[in-house]
Amino acid sequence: MEKSERQTFSRNDRLCRTRLIQDLFEKGNAFYTSLFKVFWVIPDSIIPSPAQVAVSVPKKGFRHATDRNLLKRRIRESYRKRKHRLYSFLREEGISITFILIYRGSKIADYDSIDKAVEEVIEKLCKRAASLPGKS
Repeated sequence: MEKSERQTFSRNDRLCRTRLIQDLFEKGNAFYTSLFKVFWVIPDSIIPSPAQVAVSVPKKGFRHATDRNLLKRRIRESYRKRKHRLYSFLREEGISITFILIYRGSKIADYDSIDKAVEEVIEKLCKRAASLPGKS
């Protein structure tokens, strides 16, 4: 990461389009880490960023919205700080991906464990995207 590059989580980094989210669950690949279930796909359409991400914390596990929001904030913050590794890899490969992080822990994890799990997700995404035969 260059010194002048800002660590932001902008609108272009967020996965919001319904069609792309449907494609994730219909055509996407999935894997599990210690805290997350991750669905990812190389999109058919052009997206404005090398990667777009959505974060989900199920209501079934955390009834209170404040708990869900706390976890989502922690996950987004960790991703914001670590995304430069994923972005540099995707730019080298000339591909873009969309993915969703679904929290599957049963307790509210502290930031350090979430940060390690997000780092693990990014490493697995890089490995799996590199080995995928149908890269665009």
